[in-house]
Amino acid sequence: MEVFIAAFIFFLLAFAGMALGYIFKRKSIQGSCGGLGSIGVEKVCDCPEPCDTRKKRLAREAARHEKLEKNRIF
Repeated sequence: MEVFIAAFIFFLLAFAGMALGYIFKRKSIQGSCGGLGSIGVEKVCDCPEPCDTRKKRLAREAARHEKLEKNRIF
């Protein structure tokens, strides 16, 4: 039981440290390897053409953005 409590406290301190780092620096946690960009992949899905579901979502987002630009007051 002592090991469980010690591990729980360790992880609690680690999460608190990460939270404080985010609160003070406003910088999100990121990997040290550079992500997919370091291996030449520019997007998560590296297919040449997006699927139909993604096309529909992108069209909805574009229409929404266009509507917001059209109705902008200032």
